[in-house]
Amino acid sequence: MKNDTTSKIGLPASSPKDVLTEILRHGACELLATAVEAEVAGYIDEHAGHADEQGHRLVVRNGHHRERTIQTGLGSVAVKAPRVEDRRTVGRNEDGESIDQAGRLVERFHSKILPPYLRRTKSIEELIPWLYLKGISTGEFSEALAALLGPDAPGLSASTVVRLKEVWQHEYAVWNKRSLAGKRYVYFWIDGIYFNIRLEDTENQRQCILVVMGATPEGRKELVAVQDGYRESEQSWKELLLDLKARGLEHGPELAIGDGALGFWKAIRQVYGETREQRCWVHKTANVLNDLPKGKQPKAKNMLHDIWMAETKAEAVKAFDLFVATFQAKYLKAADCLAKDRDVLLTFYDFPAEHWIHIRTTNPIESTFATVRLRSAKTKGCGSRIACLTMVFKLTQSAEANWRSLNGSNLLPEVIQGVRFVDGLKQQAA
Repeated sequence: MKNDTTSKIGLPASSPKDVLTEILRHGACELLATAVEAEVAGYIDEHAGHADEQGHRLVVRNGHHRERTIQTGLGSVAVKAPRVEDRRTVGRNEDGESIDQAGRLVERFHSKILPPYLRRTKSIEELIPWLYLKGISTGEFSEALAALLGPDAPGLSASTVVRLKEVWQHEYAVWNKRSLAGKRYVYFWIDGIYFNIRLEDTENQRQCILVVMGATPEGRKELVAVQDGYRESEQSWKELLLDLKARGLEHGPELAIGDGALGFWKAIRQVYGETREQRCWVHKTANVLNDLPKGKQPKAKNMLHDIWMAETKAEAVKAFDLFVATFQAKYLKAADCLAKDRDVLLTFYDFPAEHWIHIRTTNPIESTFATVRLRSAKTKGCGSRIACLTMVFKLTQSAEANWRSLNGSNLLPEVIQGVRFVDGLKQQAA
């Protein structure tokens, strides 16, 4: 006995294809057609007032364009875009744009749902780099795409990835030379990311990617720089910062957040001397605990937590002194590891309390590069310096769309203006 549902949509009961997928695809076709028809109807109604001397409308329906196939997450979907005839045009201006009798520009109908040259949905366009950058090798690409989109997915082969890698490299080269004139960043998060790849001009050094993320005065997080360097040396960071300055970034951030081991700190004092320093509490906690026996680590971790979660700087200093006094006698190395960065670990108290959750650690970079490291492990190295840089750039750029804005974004302009904050609270001018 035939399945009633498959009969209704024209599928034979013996179809080898997944019935649920076909039902969804059929529904997607109907939904898409309905949405586009509604879009066209709205456009025509909006221009109903345009008529000739006999009262005939100048903007009317005129059938459909030729059917075309679009690749979607459900496989191939056949669509017919409605055609709109616009008779308002009487000529073109010197720029080749359509104009009416009064010489005004004539707006043509272009579907936002179904653009004229769309061949793949945005999700499919993003799927290709996502698969590659998440660890699928080019040799496995055809099989992976066939499993996701069906065996009839045209143009989505392993060779597509090879071509895309060339495009990505060009995109990175252009992005890395973009002008920064007029840009301003309130905060920088910085880190050096290592991969199991040898630099092309050395024999034994792993590639270190220097990454800078910035917070704009509007509260958005942006990828500022991705460059390779020799370890995390002062010279490599200085070259990166000088490059940013040469491209128009005249003012450095008000605060930079990073690990204390970086050569960045010496470099930024030379390039953007007014920038203040905040050491990352995640890195510092890991470094301190590494100098303690495992049995002492839970207690020490809670005591460190009490420092950076204190409501005021005075309370943080008190908790800081307690930690040092508790561990100094038997575990001097751990106590000194914390004590040597006392001032730069507590800088965040001089900034808005709303921002503390963002500026106490380099988590914005750490969370993003967890997936970058996954790709590096999957491929056992990226093969070359430029391939590694490109991979990092594309993965981070993809993640950038989902970065959350800063809390208390309205306070960022005041931070730039030098408004004083004490224990996270704005101080009124005398």
